[in-house]
Amino acid sequence: MQMKAYIWVLFAAMLWGTTGTAQTFLVGEAHPLTIGAARLAIGGFGLLIFVWISGQLKGAQIPWLWVGLSALCMALFQPFFFSAVQLTGVAIGTVVAIGSAPAFSGILEALILKRKPDRVWVFSSVLSVVGCILLFANRDSYIVDPLGVLLGLLAGLAFAGYAMFSKNVLGLMEVVPAVAVVFSLSGLGLVPFLFFLDIGYLALPQNLVIVAYLGLAATSLAYLLFSSGLKAIPSSSAVTLSLAEPLTASVLGVAVVGEALSGQSWIGVVLLIGGIALLAFGKNRKA
Repeated sequence: MQMKAYIWVLFAAMLWGTTGTAQTFLVGEAHPLTIGAARLAIGGFGLLIFVWISGQLKGAQIPWLWVGLSALCMALFQPFFFSAVQLTGVAIGTVVAIGSAPAFSGILEALILKRKPDRVWVFSSVLSVVGCILLFANRDSYIVDPLGVLLGLLAGLAFAGYAMFSKNVLGLMEVVPAVAVVFSLSGLGLVPFLFFLDIGYLALPQNLVIVAYLGLAATSLAYLLFSSGLKAIPSSSAVTLSLAEPLTASVLGVAVVGEALSGQSWIGVVLLIGGIALLAFGKNRKA
């Protein structure tokens, strides 16, 4: 069962990794925050309609404290991450935000859950984070903006918090209604961006299809898989496995978009794969 959980989280991260490639097919100017708001709204409200029609919310005991904290963390992650990337560049913004999440997750588990990180998680996280750094090391010119770095760290903390709080929700609710409620609330928190920023690009059918994919597949389905895995493994392990997202994005960038990776970046790919494999198979063997 635990091995299945790792696979589900990996598939979720791979779906997240398709978002960058999908966005390259958007026509016209699309602000990242409107894309984030739209995908959360489509993913969350789409699932909420489904669980309401299917009756899965009837009799459900919703732990509003944990749901609210999970939704807040997910809503905050979007502006923190996209603002970090805008201020300090794709390379540093991504490395700081995604690379810091496993560390924050381990710290939160140690402080709040009193769970000491094991050696397999520590080694796999170090390998994966170093791989992530090497992968993005030569992506663009570096702009070390202190505020951008701070926002990247806050994005990493927000994602780690989402994973931990969401695990508490999943202990009291079924996966589908839990994800539906959390992401509907997150979507509500980001809806104002759709009113203050230009969303004219959504008038094009091609763009609507892409944003629908981002909402239904890269959000709804991805977080259903992530949450299904999160029920059976520690949140720190799930967050480390989510580093498969930049790995997938880079591979798709080469295969679909035609980007080129340096030898250093390929070493990063190997380290990322090694860290993820160590976590999955090392934990499974230990269990």
